[in-house]
Amino acid sequence: QDFKHLRALCLSQGLLFEDAAFPAHISSIGPTLLPKEKLWQIQWKRPVELQRDPYLIMDGASRFDIMQGEIGDCWMLAALGSLTQRKQILENVLPKDQGFQDYYAGIFHFRFWQYGEWVDVVIDDRLPFLNGRYLSVHPRTSNEFWPSLLEKAYAKLRGSYQNLNGGYLSDALVDFTGGVQVQFPLKDPPPDLEEILKAADKSQCLMGCSTSGQSSRNIVLRNGIVQGHAYTVTEAVKIPYKYGWKHIIRIWNPWGRGEWKGPWSDDSPQWDRVEPKYREEYLIKKEDGEFWMSCENFQEQFSWVYICNKTP
Repeated sequence: QDFKHLRALCLSQGLLFEDAAFPAHISSIGPTLLPKEKLWQIQWKRPVELQRDPYLIMDGASRFDIMQGEIGDCWMLAALGSLTQRKQILENVLPKDQGFQDYYAGIFHFRFWQYGEWVDVVIDDRLPFLNGRYLSVHPRTSNEFWPSLLEKAYAKLRGSYQNLNGGYLSDALVDFTGGVQVQFPLKDPPPDLEEILKAADKSQCLMGCSTSGQSSRNIVLRNGIVQGHAYTVTEAVKIPYKYGWKHIIRIWNPWGRGEWKGPWSDDSPQWDRVEPKYREEYLIKKEDGEFWMSCENFQEQFSWVYICNKTP
């Protein structure tokens, strides 16, 4: 499907695009994602029906725009959260030649790396709703739609929304970058893990991590960590602490809420012993799913860490 050709055709006919290759139909959801009776209750709505003034992107794309919906695609959203920190790579996946303001015809396109080449995936902007709520990822700002539309394009690439329900964070990192990924088991990590993470952060790698457990159950531990869940690693730094240095890692939960409650979390006493200039730079107290933790706790709580870069 040729995006420019199809959009020009819709504009000339005064029609909104309807994608026959990924229709607003149960077949695009998948037969077993929901119980049968719920599948028949799904409604499809365009952003222009939901909002008077919808936007594709407002004030740049950020991980904080994303809130996971009913589908268990944290693996894909954790990779997407990391992608938003690398603007150059993001612009390749999310082309700028589209929106709701100019030349709007209900058609959008996104690019993913598949089997050695970039594939352009065209979609219409009809999004699935169940009982008035987003079935898929929903935007934190009600009139910003890039997360929901990008997720729909990825679902089309994979065959259905159901096929996003569980997957590998490492796969999504490669699909968004065309890069090379490496993963480390945290039960037996390399001795210089802290330096590896710091170097990866500095060289603009995409990073993520995951916990062990069943992804279908989403058990939240008392310390705030979710079992069988994928997270984004958003920063790794070394800061002066007490009389030495401390390696700390910043992690984001694709739910957009739900944070670690242990040492180095938003309200932990460790921050009281950090110089004010570092505290102001790194500590943001907000229920946004993002938190800091020590490298030791990171290795205890998570099972794998993933690093992906454009080149080896």
